[in-house]
Amino acid sequence: MDKGKYIFLKDEFIPLVRTLPPGKAGKWGKMNAQQMVEHVTDFFKVSTGRIEIPLVTPEEQLPKFKAFLQSDKEFRENTKAPVLPDDPFPTRHDQILQAVDELQNETAYFFEYFDKDTEKKTTHPVFGELNFEEWVLLHYKHVIHHLKQFELK
Repeated sequence: MDKGKYIFLKDEFIPLVRTLPPGKAGKWGKMNAQQMVEHVTDFFKVSTGRIEIPLVTPEEQLPKFKAFLQSDKEFRENTKAPVLPDDPFPTRHDQILQAVDELQNETAYFFEYFDKDTEKKTTHPVFGELNFEEWVLLHYKHVIHHLKQFELK
């Protein structure tokens, strides 16, 4: 387990997101700040099975995606998941602070969900079945990508 990434996700990520100005535009992409927060929230929901999206990656390509996951490579700017539409989803909260509160709840639930069984697996639509350690790596890559997008990292 990469303790630094674990600690960042558990203790440092949400305080950084709370500094995000509501009207902040990203350096790339179409999402506004609140859409990004809600998108990351949904990503945490996928990791705990609260949102289920079928696998879209052919089995034979999964080792390539797992190798990326285990590497220090970052997501490129404008990387778009194949299961997402071209345009961002509309926001579901009235204010960004409500969205950040939901994100905080979902990140806490993520750690609770895997607390008793870190080998339990849930499916990511691109990376396949992941256990807790693999989800920590993927969540870290994902949130760093979006923190850089909004110049918080």
